[in-house]
Amino acid sequence: MKIAIGIDLGGTNVKGVIVNETGEILMQHYVPTHDDPEGKWRENVLETVNYLRNHWPEPIDLIGLSAPGLANEANTCIAYLPNRLPGLEHFDWSIYFGAKTYVINDAHSALMAEAKFGALKGIKNGILLTLGTGVGGGILINGELYQGQNQMAGHLGHVSINVSDDERSILGTPGSIEYAIGNCSIERRSMGRFSSTKALLDAYQAGDSFASWLWLDSLRKLAIFLSSMIVSFSPEMVVLSGGITLAKQNLFGPLKTFMDLYEFRPNGQAVPINQGKFEDLSGALGAAGFAFSKVKKEKN
Repeated sequence: MKIAIGIDLGGTNVKGVIVNETGEILMQHYVPTHDDPEGKWRENVLETVNYLRNHWPEPIDLIGLSAPGLANEANTCIAYLPNRLPGLEHFDWSIYFGAKTYVINDAHSALMAEAKFGALKGIKNGILLTLGTGVGGGILINGELYQGQNQMAGHLGHVSINVSDDERSILGTPGSIEYAIGNCSIERRSMGRFSSTKALLDAYQAGDSFASWLWLDSLRKLAIFLSSMIVSFSPEMVVLSGGITLAKQNLFGPLKTFMDLYEFRPNGQAVPINQGKFEDLSGALGAAGFAFSKVKKEKN
């Protein structure tokens, strides 16, 4: 059975896995990222790859790498990522590793993990939304990741749901869904009362009136956003992943109530909204899955 290395170049850790074609994780290894001007992060990526290679009995010549930013058209490098990880843009990972390496945006990688091995497996058309510090996403069309021009498709967190809101996302969008529910905005949205979404949820579960209003208002906006995505792309399934989904029924229960209000349902058929199967390792797993898909497509 074929195997590949998957690497997730995250803001805190470099996460590496060895994966087979069924999505079974055979080995994993983490090291700190160290996002520094001297480029220590790049050495740590190489250390992760070498560790996995050296502890596996057979040669591994296929690597997928998940990273922030926009990949180039050939998915051989990150073509655009200003102000972070200096030296990442246009860096040739295949030469650095001495093995064929496919590079993919981190949110796209989360989609690929679910499409190849998780909640979206067997689905032709789907949407994934990552809910965490920010809000990311990916779009699956006819069983394949849709990257679009400049590999920019799927930046769903920057879709506006309130154009009158002066708060702008990092891409310049006013009133984005990222601002409405992302952990990055919780202090401002809560007027300083909560420093994290977890603190907000703890207060919500304790019956705090302000926390209840703020959390449910965020989910109402998420339902409006998802309803808009559903009529735009007509997916078979929507998958939510990321740290905020650890709220589980405190998220999915109220969200269903709001979807009942807003979703257009021909013949009464609702689009399923499911939690992603993978959490911490979705980036690395999806990168490996993307590499498998690219090799298969190129052979055909």
